[in-house]
Order: sequence, then C-alpha cells, then structure tokens
Amino acid sequence: MTMPLEFVTLPCLSDNYAFLLHNAETGRTALVDAPEADAIKTELERRGWGLDQILLTHHHWDHIDGVADLRAAYNPQIIGASADAHRLPDLDVAVAEGDTFDCLGENVGVLDVSGHTVGHIAFHFPSSAAVFTADSLMALGCGRLFEGHPDQMWQSMQKLAALPAGTTVYSGHEYTQSNARFALTIEPGNPALQNRAAAIDAARAEARPTVPSLLQEELDTNPFLRAHLDSVKAALGMADAPAAEVFAEIRTRKDRF
Repeated sequence: MTMPLEFVTLPCLSDNYAFLLHNAETGRTALVDAPEADAIKTELERRGWGLDQILLTHHHWDHIDGVADLRAAYNPQIIGASADAHRLPDLDVAVAEGDTFDCLGENVGVLDVSGHTVGHIAFHFPSSAAVFTADSLMALGCGRLFEGHPDQMWQSMQKLAALPAGTTVYSGHEYTQSNARFALTIEPGNPALQNRAAAIDAARAEARPTVPSLLQEELDTNPFLRAHLDSVKAALGMADAPAAEVFAEIRTRKDRF
C-alpha cells in the first residue's frame, strides 16, 4: 500500500505560508508556492530533503520570490498556470483548468480560481483529500479582488465548495483571526462561527497556525462561501438578491473592515 504524502505547513515572510509535500517511499519533495528561499532551504536541510517540484498558484511576489534561488540550488520542475506564464518564473510545465499532472506519485487536478488575480489556480490532491488554494479560498476568508470581479470569484468559491467536505484547505496567509472578527459582523449568531473564532484566538495566543482548515469548517463559518444562504441574505437586507451580488456586498464590506 502506498504511504500517504506528508504535508508541512511552513511560515514565511511576515504572514505567508508555503507547503512542503514529501513522499517517504521515494524520498521526493514538492513545494507549493515560494514566498522566500531562506526559510524553505532551512527546513529542507533540517529534514534532509531535496526539492523536485515547485507548484505555483499565482504571480504575486510573495508567492514566487524564492523561486530563482530554489531553482539554482535544487533544479526543481516548475509548474504553474499557462494563463499566468507571462508573469511567472519560467515554467517547465504549464497547466490549465481540468488538467492533471503527477506530483510525487499522486494525480493532481488543476482548478481555475480566478478573482484575486486572473489566472490564479488551485491544486487538488484527491487521494490525499487536500487542496492548495493560496489567496482564493482562505481560512474564514477569500483574497481581495485585485484583478478579477465578484461574479468570477463567486464561481471560483463554488468550485472549491463542491469538493468533498472532508478536504483539507491549505491557504496562503495567516489572516484568520481578523477574518473571524469580520465574519462575526455578518453572522454574529452562528454558533459554529463563535466556537471557531474562540479556537482561533486560543491558537494565535500560543502562536499556532490556523492554516490548514477543513472545508466543512469553511462551509459552516466562512461568509464568502455562504452568500447563497437565505439567513445570510436576510442579515444583509438582500433577501431577493442573487448569491453573486450578496458575495460582492460581503467582499466590499471586508475591504472596508
């Protein structure tokens, strides 16, 4: 029986996360996003791992800045979105929605989750019940819409919401505590959200990461996945509005929060 992949959540910069993936049978290692090289190199050396692949979600500097140094040190295969290839580091493999590729022996699916940027992708590892979403779906939030529009981001959220509820969501930043404070302004009476916010406060008081999270948790508490619910529409005074409009209102409120 094949051993499951090992996933390591690695803090980088001030509030970013990178993720190391390791196959203990083959000794091969992959990385999702490269905010900086030094922290990643240090962890690889501490564990005695090489680096065979880098998976890039989108072009923002705080997700790709370490690629050049890591490429020079390890010569990994670089995988990213064909739609973003003109502003990513040079890609060895360019992928798009619906494509699959091999990562450490697991078949990985590609989802276009544009909104935060156009060309942002997520990587779904169905056998490991994991999805790497970076700045699309985040723990109790979603990325600010720098390039896309609300309808586009709502569709991206719907794609991710449709994954199995037991999927673990690996997102790109430690924003969860402030996201929880905002979410409580939308659904102050949601018991699951109240409990999650308290757990987040406790985790951060001990400097523990709040990423990853379970998709079921996000479905129960994340306002950006709940814009279709009658209770959320009513709370915003938008009972008859389409879900995408409700999502846009929530995103606008978050931008001002």
